[in-house]
Amino acid sequence: MENIELLLGGFSTLFTFSNIGAAMLGAVLGLIVGAMPGIGSLAGVALLLPLTYKFNPTTAIIMLGAIYYSNMYGGAFSAILLNIPGDSPAICTAMDGYPMAAKKKRPGQALFTANMASFIGGTIGIIILTFTGPALANVGLKFGPSEMTALLFIAMTSISWLVGENPIKGVVITMLGILLASMGMDTLSGSPRYDFGSMYLLGGIPFTPFIIGTVGFSQVINLVMERGADTKANRDVKLTIRGSLLTRHDFKRLLPPSIRSGLMGTFVGVLPGAGATTGAFMGYAAQKKFKSEEELGTGAIEGIAASEAANNAAAAGAFAPLLALGIPGSGTGAVLLGGLMMWGLNPGPLLFTNEPEFTWGLIASLFLSNIFTLIVSIAVIPFLIKILSVPVKFMIPIIITVCVVGSYSSSYSMYGVIVMFLSGVLGYILTKSGFPTAPMLLSFVLAKLLESNMRKAFIISGGSLDIFFTRPITCVLMLIFMAFIFTPVIKAVWKKSRSAKA
Repeated sequence: MENIELLLGGFSTLFTFSNIGAAMLGAVLGLIVGAMPGIGSLAGVALLLPLTYKFNPTTAIIMLGAIYYSNMYGGAFSAILLNIPGDSPAICTAMDGYPMAAKKKRPGQALFTANMASFIGGTIGIIILTFTGPALANVGLKFGPSEMTALLFIAMTSISWLVGENPIKGVVITMLGILLASMGMDTLSGSPRYDFGSMYLLGGIPFTPFIIGTVGFSQVINLVMERGADTKANRDVKLTIRGSLLTRHDFKRLLPPSIRSGLMGTFVGVLPGAGATTGAFMGYAAQKKFKSEEELGTGAIEGIAASEAANNAAAAGAFAPLLALGIPGSGTGAVLLGGLMMWGLNPGPLLFTNEPEFTWGLIASLFLSNIFTLIVSIAVIPFLIKILSVPVKFMIPIIITVCVVGSYSSSYSMYGVIVMFLSGVLGYILTKSGFPTAPMLLSFVLAKLLESNMRKAFIISGGSLDIFFTRPITCVLMLIFMAFIFTPVIKAVWKKSRSAKA
């Protein structure tokens, strides 16, 4: 009851003209930033931070929080319509969002699904933050290097649902992703590895151009190579908001994965360094373990819902360690932390006690930003749909421009553009050869985080494997990891034995 009273006090702080205006402006800017590949929440918050210098601390952080949160909505727009994720958490959204929009001719429903799942997952995350923020942050502190390693092992085992009928191809492509991620400077010693004498490779392969190239530019190559095919199907696409609404059956399909991923994403968001990307991957992977009306990767509503709910919940969950402990869970969190300290606020256990007006005003603003972002994102659907009516001969240069600008803006050099081009060629070759690119993206995203935590765990244990089985949380996670590995093997042996008996 005390938290509810404090939240109501937060709403009284929020309901001023300046604070409401800041929340709404931040929500709109976050949507725009999120929809632009190559920028993302980190760059968006960092670039817009100077706009808040003349605001009071509460108004400033409300605006920045809204930008960060609504960014998770915006990333789905380009992922669904162009197959170019606006940010890394939207990679999983593109796996089902683009097929649903392009192949099943349901772009409006795909966008509506993403928006509703984002709203549900975000609401779950904000509610959990409201009632258990400090306690949840303390739980996150219990996750050291060994626990994070085990958790990332579980995330990596989601490869089992991505490899399809040929697990060997999945393993090979996963190893390729890990190899590419290991290029550059050693995470602990700082020594160069796999740089081939190139000064550019010392910094490794930049993440954003690699993702844009593998997912987006490879699509351009495919469109060029198949330009003789019938491409007029989407020219007459005209949708209204009413035409984009989900049926009752669709909503029933959307709700369970949204709730599950919302709960999972909130927990992942609390963990230091995990972030919304890990949350989205784990939410999407977990959905494979549950029944879906359609196979994931073919345009399933469940896949879109699982990914979007998880990344929005993770964004909300990330505020728990930031406010209660002063520990940012991501680069964006670090920028927000810097802003708080700049305004004379010291995040930590005493923040909720010493600055209740600020803290609960921020939490209350997340509720408003969530509602307002949902309204705006649904309202713009008819305008976004017009993208699909553009003829392919015009769409190709548009997508190329988006890819080039997004890649260049990540490093402000042509190196990013070159990486995008080469990764696009690689993605196209792999797809045509029957190799799934999703496992490569997954391993590329998580490899550095996995390596860093694993090596820290071994340093702590003196090189012993005991640390993975003597710590209670780590042991439980490792058992889950083992179950994920051996379950498919046991099922295969069981089926073979039954067929032999028959």
